[in-house]
Amino acid sequence: MSIDLNTLWDFAKPELSEQRFRAALPAAQGDDVLVLQTQIARSLGLRRQFTQARTLLQSLEPQAKTAGFEARVRWALEMGRSYASAAHPAELATAEWKAQARQYYEQALATARQGQLDGLAIDAIHMLAFVDTAPADQLKWAQQALDVVQASQQPAARRWEASIRNNLGYALHQLGRYPEALAQFEQALQIRRQGSNAEAARSAQWMVAWTLRALKRDSEALAMQLRLEAECEAAGQPDRYVFEELETLYTALGNVERASHYTAKKKSAGA
Repeated sequence: MSIDLNTLWDFAKPELSEQRFRAALPAAQGDDVLVLQTQIARSLGLRRQFTQARTLLQSLEPQAKTAGFEARVRWALEMGRSYASAAHPAELATAEWKAQARQYYEQALATARQGQLDGLAIDAIHMLAFVDTAPADQLKWAQQALDVVQASQQPAARRWEASIRNNLGYALHQLGRYPEALAQFEQALQIRRQGSNAEAARSAQWMVAWTLRALKRDSEALAMQLRLEAECEAAGQPDRYVFEELETLYTALGNVERASHYTAKKKSAGA
């Protein structure tokens, strides 16, 4: 693409992102026009407007069939995301919709591999974990995605490493394999700290502390969560999940007063 989608996306503000994509359309040429429209569909999906997203994508199908590798992959990915994604509520996670999502994600993965688009291949693999949601299946998909990350020299693929290690760690945590989960979360944290996204680094730090608690290393978990509390306060972004962990940790330590303090903070933060 001649357009850098990363500069147009703000995933926390999908409506703003849609406006940017639409503003870029008049100057776009070739496959870029199709790709921008797939991202408009994605922005609709993030707002749970799945029918509207799918209708737009279906109207683009004739163009997608004759487009280049990237545009075809992105079209298939967004069709899949219109059926199964992190934005879908539980009541929409039907067997029928998951089957549709799997079809499109597998199509996206095959096309990405054919076009040697490693970053998009990883995206497709990681989306299959929204179809197969059992921890063992999520572990399988996360490991496959990490294999692609580690084998690739493409920056678009390497950028996935922290996210994929987080997914791998979460699946291991769900399976009760806490030492392995901790190792993945610590590697994800190291990568995040080398980047410029402080919020992502704080989230990675929380995952480490959460797993330390699961390992009964409460004093280490407490120290890390207290640091996180201070960092979140300095950033003006109090985190109810930090308060919840501090409540749990102080309860385990028998400090009723401090536990109650964080119960109140958690409630005031909207928990």
